[in-house]
Amino acid sequence: MAIGIIGAGGIGMAFATQLVRAGEDVILSNSRGPASLADAVKKLGPRARAGTREDAARAPIVALAVQWQQLDAALADLPPWDGRILIDTTNPVLMPEFRMADLGGRSSSEVVASKTPGSRLVKTANNFTPDLLAADPAQAGGHRVLFMSGDDVAAKKQVSGLLEKAGFAIVDLGSLAIGSRLQQFPGGVTPGLNLLKLG
Repeated sequence: MAIGIIGAGGIGMAFATQLVRAGEDVILSNSRGPASLADAVKKLGPRARAGTREDAARAPIVALAVQWQQLDAALADLPPWDGRILIDTTNPVLMPEFRMADLGGRSSSEVVASKTPGSRLVKTANNFTPDLLAADPAQAGGHRVLFMSGDDVAAKKQVSGLLEKAGFAIVDLGSLAIGSRLQQFPGGVTPGLNLLKLG
């Protein structure tokens, strides 16, 4: 099973790196097309291949790793989600002015869920810088913690399994309405927390 990744910037590449290290295949995509990803795919190794956004979105599990202002373009004209899992790694920060987007009182992941009807959305992997997300999660006899939230228990269990296979410890913060508010940057309490679960 290949995992699709929409967005090949710092977070997308860090997430892909962890999946490949865990023995998973990935389909990397961006807005510029597969040819622009030759170097990135070479860096990731034989478990990675380049594809279009549509190719990545057809995977059973898809990670969304784009800047907030790219959200609508990244999700435009994709195949129906039909119950596929969508991992939301985004934060509602508008660049380059570095200000929070107007979310209309919702969390950023609730906004993403509203734009991807039929997806089973899981929020995770948004609380680290790319360098830290790509680093070995096994540290000092423990495992680096990733926070997670979502409304679909089975989807969270499947994503947890992938991330635990990569070496992370998972802390489930509950539903999107509650957990994703704790996770999002700015405003949440978990971004930047570099915690280890020992044992």
